[in-house]
Amino acid sequence: MTPAVGRLTRRSEFLRIARARRKWAAPGLILQTDRFHASSAHDADDRRVGFTVTKKVGNAVIRNRVKRRLRAVAREILPHRARGGFDFVLIGRKGTLIRPFEALKSDLVQALDRTGTLERIADTRNGNHSGSTS
Repeated sequence: MTPAVGRLTRRSEFLRIARARRKWAAPGLILQTDRFHASSAHDADDRRVGFTVTKKVGNAVIRNRVKRRLRAVAREILPHRARGGFDFVLIGRKGTLIRPFEALKSDLVQALDRTGTLERIADTRNGNHSGSTS
């Protein structure tokens, strides 16, 4: 069973995560992340995500297309690869719309790794963890 990913909806949540020090910019997106606060009524394994795209990226139609692509990438990657107990904000860039989907997924995995929020998955074939070199 894959863990569900909740949504960030309040401006205060976005601002709190923007102040956090865990950020990474990739060609297709920017990832900001922060731990849940202790006062938060969430499980330690919960993940929440929010999306934002500024007007610099384009008009409303373009911004919505960028957000749809970010939601699709988050739906594929975050439930399986993101560590629990974190909030994530994905910020669209001008390159998000033209970047190949596989490259966007790779950008998100790299950003999770760089921010220390990538969940290491055990490789059942040879007993190693993914990402290790043998």
